[in-house]
Amino acid sequence: QVQLVESGGGSVQAGGSLRLSCLASEYAYSSRCLGWFRQAPGKEREGVAAIYTGAGATYYADSVKGRFTISQDNAKSTVYLQMNSLKPEDTAMYYCAAKRGGGYWSETLDYNYWGQGTQVTVSS
Repeated sequence: QVQLVESGGGSVQAGGSLRLSCLASEYAYSSRCLGWFRQAPGKEREGVAAIYTGAGATYYADSVKGRFTISQDNAKSTVYLQMNSLKPEDTAMYYCAAKRGGGYWSETLDYNYWGQGTQVTVSS
């Protein structure tokens, strides 16, 4: 069974930090790429960060570069998103996703599996 389960969301003030976790089933974790996406009310889902599990290459949206860090723990089949210096505009539902094929890291249509999401709310 393919599962991606996010956790770690919550409410913080601007400037604060959160760490999101995505626990993946074995099959999902063996995917080529694991990514974090977010969707704010009334907006399209957008890519935040991704990691290619083989080489460990990482990619980030310009809006989060220098503030967010994606990482993986193979022993725990978990991908993390460390979020620092949070801003109100980071408020969104955050989703973990996995894809087995190619394509651009932030293209949502290329991802095969999705978690249910975890809410992040940043107040000013």
